[in-house]
Amino acid sequence: MQKIQNPKTQVPKTPQMNERDFLNDMLATEKYMTDAYTTALHEASHQHLYEDLMAIFNETQQMQRNLFNEMFQKGWYKFEAQDAQKIQQSYQQHAGYSSQFPYGGQVQ
Repeated sequence: MQKIQNPKTQVPKTPQMNERDFLNDMLATEKYMTDAYTTALHEASHQHLYEDLMAIFNETQQMQRNLFNEMFQKGWYKFEAQDAQKIQQSYQQHAGYSSQFPYGGQVQ
């Protein structure tokens, strides 16, 4: 299977944390924080609190994306390419699920 990634940036193999370790740790932290802010947004009862949380959530989400992009550019994040037939099969499998949504899958 073909991998989608940039060439890996070399990191020293030492017991100390290196750049890749720090970026990976920061990315995991940002992912955790966006999940926590999502829960807080669902439960915010005051409009101004909700707006403040939403602004913080958006900043956190953007930082998560920036860290992901940095790691991908350095070759420390990779994906497996899928062929068009497998993508089409998955699409067809999941497209039928919309009939199970309330209101016939229509957004109200």
